[in-house]
Amino acid sequence: LLSLDYLIHDFPAMCRNLKPTSRTVFVDMGASLEFHANKDSPAVYLASLYRQFGIPFDHVYAYEVTPTIPNKVFELVPEELRAAYHWINVGVSSDPESPLNPFKLLLDNYLPDDLVVVKLDIDTPSVELPLVQQLLNDSRLHDIVDHFYFEHHVNLLELARY
Repeated sequence: LLSLDYLIHDFPAMCRNLKPTSRTVFVDMGASLEFHANKDSPAVYLASLYRQFGIPFDHVYAYEVTPTIPNKVFELVPEELRAAYHWINVGVSSDPESPLNPFKLLLDNYLPDDLVVVKLDIDTPSVELPLVQQLLNDSRLHDIVDHFYFEHHVNLLELARY
């Protein structure tokens, strides 16, 4: 149930598209480092997978609203990610002009030649869906975001008890 083995990646194509000046960026919205069943968090899994295929991330922007003690974060971040890891212990904003909107950070700082991977899983549809709409509707983001992983959450009365 918690496996991510169903994801398909075209790492050879990614490598062919990288330029010597390309930066590799991972944005993790919902960056909890503690996960179920003693498995790595999805973000750590993805970063490790990309690294295995020769694509280590230069920058990892990890947004997490749950207050977490910095020592705990340091302890849970794998050593190979620490130099690139930017822990942002606040929630994201769906306001396109907010400094807490990760897509604004990308638009202000990164280029189409960079490899940008985004994971969105914050368990809050009222914030997630406007972010998805921003990605879909802003053509500038189409040129910057290369891969988008999204766990769609819905509010259904029938599922409320789960």
